[in-house]
Amino acid sequence: MNKIFMCLLVALPLTWAADHFHWSPMVIMLFSCLGIIPIAKLMGEATEHLAHKTNPTVGGLLSASFGNACELIIAFMALKAGLVEVVKASITGSIIGNLLLVFGASMIAGGLKRDEQSFNKVAAGTASTMLTITAMALLVPSAIHHTGGDGQLIDGKIALAISLVLISLYAALLFFNLKTHRHLLQPVSDAGHGEHEAAGGWSVGKSVLVLFGATLAVFFLAEHLVENVEHVAKDLGMTPIFVGVILLAIIGNAAENSSAIVMAHKNKMDLSLSIVTGSSTQIAMFVAPVLVIAGAVIGQPMDLVFTQAEVIAVVSSVMILNLIVHDGKSNWLEGVGLLAFYAILGICFYFV
Repeated sequence: MNKIFMCLLVALPLTWAADHFHWSPMVIMLFSCLGIIPIAKLMGEATEHLAHKTNPTVGGLLSASFGNACELIIAFMALKAGLVEVVKASITGSIIGNLLLVFGASMIAGGLKRDEQSFNKVAAGTASTMLTITAMALLVPSAIHHTGGDGQLIDGKIALAISLVLISLYAALLFFNLKTHRHLLQPVSDAGHGEHEAAGGWSVGKSVLVLFGATLAVFFLAEHLVENVEHVAKDLGMTPIFVGVILLAIIGNAAENSSAIVMAHKNKMDLSLSIVTGSSTQIAMFVAPVLVIAGAVIGQPMDLVFTQAEVIAVVSSVMILNLIVHDGKSNWLEGVGLLAFYAILGICFYFV
């Protein structure tokens, strides 16, 4: 798997060449997308190795802060370019993709050779509860708007206020997970795998250097991706909502998604579920609020008013997750069901 990701690094110079020689927007966007996947994985590895060199609290904070850095950069570049609807769609798309596509694929990967897999019900229950709260909070402005709100100015003020509350809640969640209740959130099995993986890791200097270089590379690739996404979407008959919900969400999370699937295949379902719920929660509690605040700063105001289709998709995805994790067990059939529902949503978003 690592070799495949590293081979994709060739897309980085190819993106520059495609832009320099004025190749078609389709080709430039394709190379940009392929290049982001291994760069995102490098960012994740660098953060993980850096976290292992610190104490658990600082390490957890680093992992939480940089967990969706790649996706945040892509969304910020799109916001800067004025693609506000695409950015908002990518937020809901990331949540939906994690809960349905990634978790579904993970359950299939881990369950094909096993009758069922188990995970910590307390950790899963806490994660799904917080995800439900934040997803609903994120969608409240949409409900107000669609039931007769007072207009764009009010939508923007509501979004800023809710963003501050969500960031505060995110800080409380980190304190809960990393400090006060760490003992309740341990995996069902393989509790010592973290110490084993930490041995022989990258040095602090190498981790920081890789993280810095990967961040610059993502900015470069995201700029070219954003510049060409509208042209490609128009040529292929895709709406901005579909581009954000499906395309950008999958690209930004590709490396992290593969990690969740690999962990499930190794029967480490706690880690897989932690990646899925942690990423989704961070999108809702941290990435979306940061984008709202950043939009206000750079003069590209972004509210939290999502389409009715996005609201329905997010609410139903969170409800399904709660139904699956309540018993602390999973199997491959549940995974197939999640993938089927994700496919149905994808079809609907394409034709909306």
